[in-house]
Amino acid sequence: MYLIRKRFIITLEISIMDKQSNDPLHGITLEKILIELVDYFGWEDLGQHIPINCFISNPSIQSSLKFLRKTPWARKKVENLYIRMKR
Repeated sequence: MYLIRKRFIITLEISIMDKQSNDPLHGITLEKILIELVDYFGWEDLGQHIPINCFISNPSIQSSLKFLRKTPWARKKVENLYIRMKR
């Protein structure tokens, strides 16, 4: 019985690792995503791609992170743009 449980646990761990490796954002912080987007597009172009105030009016990494952490729909747009940029 112990052997069956051990196989199940190993199989479960492998399937969890497979799911994580399929996520293109796994292990990447929101701060890193934002810095790379700003380096690639600049604030002005980033504000055109995603027209939100924290990218248009007096933008900074810290104020944008604060807004994105509180606003799931905006964070999703930033993550999607980052994934498209990386492809």
